[in-house]
Amino acid sequence: MSADDWHVSDDDLRAYAGGTARPPWSWSTEAHLAACPRCRRQLAQQADPSAVHAGWARLDAELDAPLPGPVEALLLRAGVAEHTARLLASTPGLRKSWLIAVGFTLAVTTGAAHLGTWMTVPIPLLAIAPLLPLIGVAISFGPRVDPSYELAVVAPLHTFRLLLLRCAAVLMTTTALTALASVTAPSFGLVVLGWLAPSLTLTFLSLALLPRLGPVAAPVAVGVGWLALLAVTVRRTTGESVLFTAPGQAGLAAAAAVAALALWKVRAAFDTGRVADPRTRRTM
Repeated sequence: MSADDWHVSDDDLRAYAGGTARPPWSWSTEAHLAACPRCRRQLAQQADPSAVHAGWARLDAELDAPLPGPVEALLLRAGVAEHTARLLASTPGLRKSWLIAVGFTLAVTTGAAHLGTWMTVPIPLLAIAPLLPLIGVAISFGPRVDPSYELAVVAPLHTFRLLLLRCAAVLMTTTALTALASVTAPSFGLVVLGWLAPSLTLTFLSLALLPRLGPVAAPVAVGVGWLALLAVTVRRTTGESVLFTAPGQAGLAAAAAVAALALWKVRAAFDTGRVADPRTRRTM
């Protein structure tokens, strides 16, 4: 029997349009509608116009939705919520250009450490590596440095939690890249891992100062302080520093714990808008 010899009744079309038709009858109706213009016109008269418009809107939204990038897709597979994955993927510190810059910087500093045959510790690598997550923190928050700042503000997520997630992602990425760079310098021994404690310390301290100094000034101040501390403690004859001895590392770890506690105490400032705005020198 052809489509011209049989048509769906009005009652059945109403049931199909209302979503109450059940298989296998709904399957037969769909197959017939695909080949019968007359029944499709009848269905259009039976269907609720608002439901039709809503269906087209959902279809347009689905077609227009951007495809997740590799970072976002990886986060979704790891079980991260969709809105959180989107915000993390838009973190400036996780972009390809930033990661390439980090890799290039680590390659140069590692090469410089190998060329400095007079050094007993790889000072270039140990000095620069803790600054990399610090720069990532500086570009992870704030209206002037984050192009997705407005999206982050209206996201169903506390600002403090979002900032911690972004900084954790940046810190994990730079730590992984720095660890790879450290593997290429095994001749220095375990001292080559001396960048880890200052990385945590500088990151936590920068975040703790962010509500008072702003998203750019805080990391800059902490970074300058780190370089000044190195300049005071490094022996120019050997390149050694007390910071990369066991007591120095223990002191840096203790400083990281204190900075983390200070950050926890000022966490409310991130969600109440009391973060320093570098454009006005007032709170946002």
